[in-house]
Amino acid sequence: MAKEYSRTSRVSQQVQKELARILQQEVKDPRIGMVTISGVDITRDLAYAKVFVTFLTIGDQTNDESLEGLNAASGYIRKLLGKAMRLRIVPEVRFCFDETLTEGLRISELVSGAVKNDKVKFDQAGRSDEDEE
Repeated sequence: MAKEYSRTSRVSQQVQKELARILQQEVKDPRIGMVTISGVDITRDLAYAKVFVTFLTIGDQTNDESLEGLNAASGYIRKLLGKAMRLRIVPEVRFCFDETLTEGLRISELVSGAVKNDKVKFDQAGRSDEDEE
């Protein structure tokens, strides 16, 4: 019987859980703030992990500052990850800002605008047909 999930996907799910716990409980850098891990991509040899994150920025905090804080703490985070997981090779963690949430909101707004414009055009076309009768 074949495995349902590959080892890399199982490890990436576990890394995502452990990183979420580590960022919530262990990392105290004020630049980071509230972080959501939306996904983890791990190479097949488990040497590198690309972690996709989004931030809830507070005040004048920016996503770039938060991302810089995470990447600065990546060595410490990797050390804590190695203690939490029993892997022969602990992946090198690289944080990337996840654009999918903002892109999804932008596309949703475009679709809503298009539907609204179509409704206005349909209403105007219906009124002009009534005016002709």
